[in-house]
Amino acid sequence: MDTVRWIITTAPEIFLLLAVAIGTILGRVRIRGFAVGTTACILIVSVLLGQLGHFAFPALLRVTLFSLFVFTIGYRSGPEFFASLSVRTLAQVAVALVLGGTGLVIVLLFARAFSLDPGTASGIAAGALTQSSVIGTASGALAQLGLSKDLLSQQEANIAAGYAVTYVLGYILTLLFVPFVAPKLMRIDLKAEAKKLEAELAGGDPPKTENLSYRKFQARAYRVTAGAGRTVKSIEEEIGSRTVVERIVRRGADVEPHLETVLEAGDDIVIAGRTAVIVAARPIIGTEIDADEILKAVPGNVIEVLVDNRHLHGLSIQDIAARVGADARGVFLRGLTRMSREVPLSADTRVYVGDVMTLVGSTRHIERAAKSIGQILRSGDRTDIAFLAAGIAAGLLAGLVSFRIGGVALTLGGGGGALIAGLVCGWLRSRKPTLGAMPPAAQQTLSDLGLGGFIAAIGLGNGAAAWTAIQAHGLLLVGMGLVITVVPLVVATLFAYHVLRMNPVITCGALAGAMTVDAAVTGACEVAESQTPVLGVAVPYAVGNVVLTVLGPIIVAATYSG
Repeated sequence: MDTVRWIITTAPEIFLLLAVAIGTILGRVRIRGFAVGTTACILIVSVLLGQLGHFAFPALLRVTLFSLFVFTIGYRSGPEFFASLSVRTLAQVAVALVLGGTGLVIVLLFARAFSLDPGTASGIAAGALTQSSVIGTASGALAQLGLSKDLLSQQEANIAAGYAVTYVLGYILTLLFVPFVAPKLMRIDLKAEAKKLEAELAGGDPPKTENLSYRKFQARAYRVTAGAGRTVKSIEEEIGSRTVVERIVRRGADVEPHLETVLEAGDDIVIAGRTAVIVAARPIIGTEIDADEILKAVPGNVIEVLVDNRHLHGLSIQDIAARVGADARGVFLRGLTRMSREVPLSADTRVYVGDVMTLVGSTRHIERAAKSIGQILRSGDRTDIAFLAAGIAAGLLAGLVSFRIGGVALTLGGGGGALIAGLVCGWLRSRKPTLGAMPPAAQQTLSDLGLGGFIAAIGLGNGAAAWTAIQAHGLLLVGMGLVITVVPLVVATLFAYHVLRMNPVITCGALAGAMTVDAAVTGACEVAESQTPVLGVAVPYAVGNVVLTVLGPIIVAATYSG
């Protein structure tokens, strides 16, 4: 035991990394499809390890780790958040605001009724509303109050205790509420409603010729006989289904395939489009040939494009196709993902900023179309560290600004400032793609490491006090957490369905997004036997991340009595 104490005193960072490693492994374990989650497991493991001795971590470490996490959350949500401030998505924004606002009111009512201190109130809000970032923003706000070191440590321990007790419960309740309880409140059959929505989406008119499609892409070579004397445009129109002449080889030399180019007998051409269509093009063009060389020269590609054009936010695929127009000639939409989940495709499927389109076609055509849609995601991109560091520094500086309301100084704190900076930087990146690159893999790494390290530091540094608080008030915290989770979900469900008249399937997705619980979307999709609930996730998820995160300073300001 002396050796353990010596390690704790000499190199406490070893235990911090161990807590992150063990918690992450445990968080991935699934029992009958359910996993507690990485964040909760890291906190539980760190609180238990905190019983081994006194861990002291500099405030600088915790601030840096949390700033990395919350800045990344803002950066990822920024384009989506600002784009959501439009009439087309106002209803989904309202769902997130109602849910967050109801949760805040209930937390403050409990705080007044049971004389909860700011730390406990913030902790149960973070856990019951399943938003871990509240821990950091509340801790930052508490640090601004000028509390003594011992009192500040006790408040942080209360945050950890409140979160540890209520998070798992809040997570489980959300998982159950979205697919099972919400449909009953709306008095609908989720599976039947999903089928209706799929039928509605499939009933729209297909996009116009030469625009984005959602079909398989293939290229084949033909020698022109029947099509001699006709223009490229007339050939493409007769074949239909967005078929494109990609290449023309005439007597060994390439001819630019403009729409008005006239084909000659003996030309070898490459056409691209849906397999069934181009295979049947022989009577229109001529004999299909085995021409590996000219087919290899057509640089077909599959490229992912992040949608960040705000003018496309909330438009259907058909509308986007019409808006992109001729720039989408030769480009085919193979898939659409939202928060890493496949979105059902039809002409009427709506696309939001933050979605990722999988486009297929020749490289030059895709790159041309991508300019009107968003940013091409390239695995070789490197994170712009200068942009990242400057953005976080600006956010931390903004977090120092405070406004006094009565005897309490209301401030965003470092976490809130970093969040706002992340939102702005993410939006700037969407407007100027050459600025501030941070690939998705880098975003995930910074987010996981930042939050995991911060949570581990909180748990280890306040483990003993947090365990005491859990033992003393565990049942009360559980009861309050249950109410804080369920009531906002009930209110948001009824508001969305009866007041906003939202589609019930979209409502279920919006509830999962507003609570920022990804797994609840999966549950809704499984019950619905459809991917349609994913259609309602994106906007509430972006707004929910912001709204719930800023609750930390608000709760501290409202419950601190001096």
